[in-house]
This record gives sequence, structure tokens and C-alpha cells, in this order.
Amino acid sequence: MNQYETVFIVTPVLSEEQMKEAVKKYQEFLKDNGAEIVHEEHWGMRKLAYPIQKKSTGFYHLVEFRNEGKLIAELETQLKRDERIIRFLTVKLDKHAVAYNEKKRKKVRDAAKDQAQA
Repeated sequence: MNQYETVFIVTPVLSEEQMKEAVKKYQEFLKDNGAEIVHEEHWGMRKLAYPIQKKSTGFYHLVEFRNEGKLIAELETQLKRDERIIRFLTVKLDKHAVAYNEKKRKKVRDAAKDQAQA
């Protein structure tokens, strides 16, 4: 089973609730199609490097998941059809990228645990 990472940008004209609803749609799509969500991060509203559809900001969201490759085409078709999504990128992670992501998450967890104990 392969591990993938998808980052998508949701249009900034949505409310926080509508943005969360859009993200939840893709979480459920992945789960319904047998994907195992490994990690998620909401990066919040960020400035875009260049305007997209006359917008200079967007809500960034990252989803890391495991599944067979056949699901990727369906996921990208759903993302293309959704007018709330202004950009997306899906990347297949090799073993080094998976190890790096796990190491990075462990480091963040340990730092949070140390801060909580202090």
C-alpha cells in the first residue's frame, strides 16, 4: 500500500464553518474509499505566492493517507470539480519522505509534551 500527501487550498471567501465542511467532505471521501488517514494539518489562511482566480489568500489543508493508487484519480477529479478548491497537489511519498514525516511529527509531539510538563 502506498502513502500519499495531498495539499489543497480552499477559497478564502468561505466562512470557517464552510471551509471545515469542505475539508470534512474529502476526509469522508477518502475513508469511504478505503484510505487510512495517517495525519492531517490545517495550516490556516495563508498568502498565495501569486493570485489564483483573483484571490491572494486561501485556507491550506494537508492530508497524509495510505491507499492503492487507483483512488488518486478519483480524488483529483472530485477536487477539480469542487469550486471551493482553488488548487491542489497530490504526491506519492517514498520511504524516505514517510520516515521524515514520522520523525517530524514525533519531534512536534515531544516538544508539546515537554511544554505541557513545564
